[in-house]
Amino acid sequence: MNDNLNFKHQSFKPESATMGLISFLSTLPTLLPNAPLPLPSSRCPIRYGTNNCKIEDGGSNAVNGVPRREILKCFGAAISLELVASSSPIPSHFVEVANAADLIQRRQRSDYQSSIKTTLYLAIKANPELISPLLTLALNDVMTYDKPSKSGGPNGSIRFSAEINRPENQGLSAALSLVEEAKKEIDSYSKGGPISYSDLIQLAAQSALKATFLASAIRKCGGNEDKGNLLYSAYGSSGQWGLFDRQFGRSDTQEPDPEGRVLDWTKASVQEMKDKFIAIGFGPRQLAVMSAFLGPDQLATEAKLSTDPDVTKWVEKYQRSRETVSETDYEVDLITTLTKMSCLGQTINYEAYSYALPKVDFSRLKL
Repeated sequence: MNDNLNFKHQSFKPESATMGLISFLSTLPTLLPNAPLPLPSSRCPIRYGTNNCKIEDGGSNAVNGVPRREILKCFGAAISLELVASSSPIPSHFVEVANAADLIQRRQRSDYQSSIKTTLYLAIKANPELISPLLTLALNDVMTYDKPSKSGGPNGSIRFSAEINRPENQGLSAALSLVEEAKKEIDSYSKGGPISYSDLIQLAAQSALKATFLASAIRKCGGNEDKGNLLYSAYGSSGQWGLFDRQFGRSDTQEPDPEGRVLDWTKASVQEMKDKFIAIGFGPRQLAVMSAFLGPDQLATEAKLSTDPDVTKWVEKYQRSRETVSETDYEVDLITTLTKMSCLGQTINYEAYSYALPKVDFSRLKL
């Protein structure tokens, strides 16, 4: 049983193997040799004079639609980063070379994800009654994970009628419909292909959770939305979502997952819930913090969980935390648990949703 929620000793594969200093040379011409060169006594000697930058294009300020200023920024960044890499005291095998294409892909994925979150935020704001079903939808998609075979998990299988119509998924069809409608809109503006159901279902759970965190902050401010938003911005857990956001690039399965892997949370005993969480690598602590995912009435669920001595201490801990201004223990542990669960059995494609940009003709740029 692993109740430790600390990521410090976890090994999550980043988008590039080992992050070190960055060399910004992939789509740009090589400006400095890759091997470190001996530097003069003055590390960056200043040469006085005039540098003229001119693009001979009949007066246009852009090359293939890319502003000249942006091109110069790329060259400046390339030179600066190469100087840092070449003069670094860190041994070369610790210096990771991340090319310009990597940085562009990350920006594309980040912008795309921001647009997705806006779409989901508006959809959930218009349908607040679906917050609880969205959380359970995401959990039940995860809970098909089978640890021995490494099969199932958050792979979007719950979208199939054969799975969504199972008894344990009763009442989740409306939440799935919201996801499907959001997907149509998101796919309409995606430049890097359609979003997977597995990604979208987990992102919808994230948006639903944020809505509950914000609603709690507003209640603590007597219902004043402006003050509640300010409270959540100042003390909320927004900064804890970084690792969850990076796990973006899940793959969809093409068939339903096997039956019998997911409990009907409203009918299962606490012992059955504990056994299920243990089976996928979690424990009583994670069961307690995920109480909002286990049914429409979180307090009723927690009252049931509190009948078990292994779970009750965690339920009480998170209830106390929710009474504080920041809800730190509850929100951080919940985000951490969801982050772990949301990639069980998945191999994340860190290039998903990126797309090729028009090539810039650098031969037209004179320095």
